[in-house]
Order: sequence, then C-alpha cells, then structure tokens
Amino acid sequence: MKLQISHETVYDYLPAVETAQHMAYLTPLHSVSQTLLSHSLQVVPEPTQISSTQDVFGNTRSFFSLQVPHNQLQVLATSLVLTQAVRLPESDIAWETVRERFRYQAGATFDAANEFVFASPMAPRHGDFAVYARPSFTAGANLLSAALDLMHRIYRDFSYESQSTQVNTPALEALAQRKGVCQDFAHILVACLRSLGLPARYVSGYLLTQPAPGTTKLRGSDASHAWAAVYLPDLPEGEQWIDLDPTNDRAGWPSPGEDYVTLAVGRDFSDVSPMRGVIHGGASHTLKVGVTVETVAEPMVLPRQAQSQAQSQGQCFGQTQSQDQSQNSSFNQPQ
Repeated sequence: MKLQISHETVYDYLPAVETAQHMAYLTPLHSVSQTLLSHSLQVVPEPTQISSTQDVFGNTRSFFSLQVPHNQLQVLATSLVLTQAVRLPESDIAWETVRERFRYQAGATFDAANEFVFASPMAPRHGDFAVYARPSFTAGANLLSAALDLMHRIYRDFSYESQSTQVNTPALEALAQRKGVCQDFAHILVACLRSLGLPARYVSGYLLTQPAPGTTKLRGSDASHAWAAVYLPDLPEGEQWIDLDPTNDRAGWPSPGEDYVTLAVGRDFSDVSPMRGVIHGGASHTLKVGVTVETVAEPMVLPRQAQSQAQSQGQCFGQTQSQDQSQNSSFNQPQ
C-alpha cells in the first residue's frame, strides 16, 4: 500500500522566542519491510542550520536551530511510504525460555534486544504490571500466544478516552484507572512484558483512518499513533520484532497492518517524541498539530492490446489529465 503522510506542527509564542534548537523524529523508517519513497521537512522561519542523523535505534532524527526572533514556528513533514502486506509468523518458543535468555550471565553472547528488557522513564518494571500480565503467561505458554492474549486483554479491559491522560501520565496511573489513549496502552503493554523479564519496545507511527459513512475526510484530522513490539529470538533475523497494537487489537510483522506507517522505535515515547527543543523566550505558547494519512492510487497498467487500441485516443486523455491536475493544484492550495 502506498501512503502519503502530512504532519504539521505549529507553535505560537508570546512573547517571541529569541533563539531555539529543536530535534524532530518525523522521518518514517526505511527498511526491508517499509520503503520510504520520499520525504521533505519544511521549517518556517528558515533555520540557520538543519541536519539529519541516525540514532542508536536506527531512527532518523533532524536537528535545526533558529537564531532570529519569532512568534510562530511551523514544521511540515511530508512523506510518501510504501508498506507491505502483514503476516503473523509461527513461533513455538516458551516465554520462560526467552526470559532466561535475557537474564544476566557472564560471558553470554550480546543480543541487541537486551536494552529493551530494562526499565525506561515511561515504561518501568513494576510488580503491578507483572500481576496484570500473569494470567496470559501461564507455565510453558508460547510467548507469541501469551503476548497476543495480553494485547487482547488490554483491548477489552481498558477504555479509550481522549483527554483522560497527559503525555507525561505515568503508565502505572493509566493501568490503575483502566483508561487512556494509544500511548498509554503501548506503555502498559511494554511495561507488562518487561516486568516479566521479556524484551519489548515502543513504536511510534501513523494509521490510515476512514471517515464516517456519508462524510468527507478532513485534512489534518488524523493523529500520530503508537503501539508495542515483542521480541521472538527463534524467528529469522530481521523478523524477530512482532508488532502489537492494543488500541485496535491488531498484530503482525512487519507492522500490525499495511495501513500502518512506522515512524520510529525506542524504549518509550521519550526516545521518539515527534518534536522537542530548547527555547529562549516564549514563556507562553500554544501547540496545534494536524496529521493527514491518505492512500495514493497506483497508475493503471493497460494490457498490451488495450494500449494499442488506446493510442489513437491518447492525446484526448492527456489533455483531460492536464486539466484535472491544474484544477486539483488550485483546489489543494491552503486557504
């Protein structure tokens, strides 16, 4: 599936910001399972400098600095991504086997998934998470089956309520109140797995949504999404992280579905916040975020015989297409 993503962030400051430095995680991952076809990052006012590097997890992060006073910051990330069909692999490894594999042993072979076993600021290891997870992780249970069962339970037991939590609400608080948003559910799932000694990571990205029947999808009406992933060491290299979305009760590799776009992976949200920075000034500010995820139609390839028959009509079709493009360009200009 080919998807186009527009992610616009607007900060309004009062008083003006004198200088600023920002870091953005707004470039979708490019991997064997997801192809980044194009990406652009537009910043207003124009940055003094801008650069992109890879972090320790393989995500692309962009740095930019502003040395001019400004009352508003606009950041527009536009990406075109090709996703692939999803499958759920077969795995027989028991969860206890994986837990023992990641216990500390002197001289053991290093596994990069080790760093996802430990607590992180927003996904701690705690007894309450272990207690909640235990019914899914019975003795000798298959890790994949147990993780899927845990995902199903979070989907059933928790209520999705926007504004019920904040970006910094502790996962333990969301666990206790049994409600939250996708970020909370992802942190809870990650924390449950880690509290049992299992590697789990946080995934940020986007999900294609459909408008209600009889309505038109509004630009900017989508939002960033988040889910979790569990590590299965018995699977082939490159396919060992299986994504689990407890918000929508969907799972698979390389993502929960081909309508998902993976933006970045980390220990928790604090590793992959879409925008963060340090500013001088701007004591008061407001934030507006608009996300649009849309499918991009593939060009129709006519059979050779049909192409031959259509040659005499080609110029007429070409004129019509040219007119449509002109109208669409005008229609899509921001108002």
